[in-house]
Amino acid sequence: MTGVVTARIPRRPLLWPDMLADVREALPDSAEAVYIVGGAVRDAWLHRPFQDIDLGVSGNAVRLAREIANRLHGDFFVLDAERDVGRVLLDTPEGRLILDVAHLRGETLEADLRDRDFTVNAMAVDLRGDFALLIDPLGGETDLTEKRLRRCSPDSLTSDPIRAMRAVRQSIQFGLRIEAETLADVRKSVSALVEVSPERLRDEVFKLLSLPRPAAALRVADQLGMLSSVFPELGRLREVEIGPRPAKNAWSHTLDVVEALSGMLAVIGYGRTDNAAASFGLGMMAIQLDRFRPQLVRHIEQVWPNDRPHRALLMLAGLLHEVGRVGESGSEATTVRVVDGYAVALRLSNSERERLVAAVRWLDAPLRMLDDSPRSIYRFWRQTGEAGVDVCLLTLADQMAGLGSDLDQDGWLQVVDRMRGLLEAYFLHFDTVVSPPTLVDGGDIMRHLRLKPGRVIGELLESIREAQAVGEVRTAEEALRFAAHLLEG
Repeated sequence: MTGVVTARIPRRPLLWPDMLADVREALPDSAEAVYIVGGAVRDAWLHRPFQDIDLGVSGNAVRLAREIANRLHGDFFVLDAERDVGRVLLDTPEGRLILDVAHLRGETLEADLRDRDFTVNAMAVDLRGDFALLIDPLGGETDLTEKRLRRCSPDSLTSDPIRAMRAVRQSIQFGLRIEAETLADVRKSVSALVEVSPERLRDEVFKLLSLPRPAAALRVADQLGMLSSVFPELGRLREVEIGPRPAKNAWSHTLDVVEALSGMLAVIGYGRTDNAAASFGLGMMAIQLDRFRPQLVRHIEQVWPNDRPHRALLMLAGLLHEVGRVGESGSEATTVRVVDGYAVALRLSNSERERLVAAVRWLDAPLRMLDDSPRSIYRFWRQTGEAGVDVCLLTLADQMAGLGSDLDQDGWLQVVDRMRGLLEAYFLHFDTVVSPPTLVDGGDIMRHLRLKPGRVIGELLESIREAQAVGEVRTAEEALRFAAHLLEG
């Protein structure tokens, strides 16, 4: 039994994707109740686009998910057999739609909704009924109207501490004020974040860093003590003064870097507005890098395992780039060690871990180049690899944050021009400057120069590649003559 719940007309219409009618038509003829629950109802009320919908059912959820997928020719897999949760992936004209079908929590729909985190996420719509009617036993619509984030019950956060971090993210994401009792529970739950599984903590951190302006959420999370609980070194950055102004510490600079990075990504993205590039710093960057905009957008829109956005990984690099300043042993090696430790603790994939560490390790490498020659550009990309694009973006953000309102226009243009040259080589001349084609291999060198296997073979091959990048070697014959000349020298 699902109990008796009252559906009513909401204060504003709910906007649903057309595909939802097809999902209703695909439901089998049975007595089981099926409800749209959670964030999808909130987003329909807010008229926000969404790509996933949660369904709560009174019957077998996995079996229903499989039937929906079969009837709509979608993909299906079991998300959690123990908790009876199935996932359906449907291709629509608006993009891929994700349906997560789960058995109701508790014996009734109302019990399911009361077991959720916040009232704005505890509304429902009857999928078999009228999509225009809202089920809202906890007053979520009123809280949305009054811009308030309120817990569903006194134990909503204590029973699941990750909801404390979710409260911060959703308050910023939807422009809501955290209600007083809820805020008190958030503070109580901070110390328990260390008990949350690394995977769930990682996913919530990535969602927070994926916000359009994550620095605002980070400031709130920091005030509540969350960041020091998850990333202990960050709290110690206040003790480190940097830059020309003694009043600015490493933590303030870190937040400024994240803010600058999010502003840069907004300017690079296709959705930028005139206001986004109104400042001199962002405006000049937009002009200089505009020819690489499609490539930069593709780079930023990469996704890692389980659809973790690359944007969030880049923000994480910005958040952690100063951790090596903590203590007397602060150094690049310390930074790499600490950042790598966080990557392991958050259960990042090996590829994410390598990219994160490289982006932080080579920060400012573009500014340490001796010149803009093809040789220097080749060595930069040889050093940084795929992370070089992230290094360029992170270095720009670090410079912009460091200069602040005292931005020196000529100096900034020189920094942007250095990045333009590096990105031009990567995006437009990759096969000639960044990664020239192989002309000879180790066997060719050993036969031609009568050498035995050893480290010198690799050194000669690397010298040949560098010579190709600067135009000194173009053919296999020239490569072998070049190697012979180096060996004689």
